[in-house]
Amino acid sequence: MSASDMPDNAGKATRPATPAQEARRAARELAVQGLYQWQMTGKSISAVEAEFRAQVADEELEDHENWHKVMQIADQALFHELLSNTAGQRADVDRAIAPLLDRRLEDLDRIELAILRLGAYELAHRPEVPYRVVINEGVELAKIFGATDGHKYVNGILDKLASRLRGAEVAARRR
Repeated sequence: MSASDMPDNAGKATRPATPAQEARRAARELAVQGLYQWQMTGKSISAVEAEFRAQVADEELEDHENWHKVMQIADQALFHELLSNTAGQRADVDRAIAPLLDRRLEDLDRIELAILRLGAYELAHRPEVPYRVVINEGVELAKIFGATDGHKYVNGILDKLASRLRGAEVAARRR
């Protein structure tokens, strides 16, 4: 079952994702994996992106693990923007996240840190994306790539960050 077919919080089935939504989700998946690789290896973000773009198909991998297949459906421009700008604005993104954490940034699980950085970038710099979409995408990415309950932590941090960065949007939604 794809994430778009899963029930939402009210227990109602959601409508299937459009091809454009799938392309954006794929771009976010690749961006999180690229940010994780960048954090772990210390390679330049352009080198990481080049590695992703140079991947060849591996039919033995599941589709979501096969970067080549995910890259074929991903929104390429969004992948580039998310990967390069999140990394390029790491200091600002980290300053936004750090006060909301219950531990030091350095002590976070690296995949959860990548997801939080991506979500923080989108909340701060992509106002055309509703805050609830940013949070939901972060939660779904944490369910796919993170630790067992990592999605709960990501949800809490991104929700607090949305209130800080997009207070008017959050307040309007909660009325």
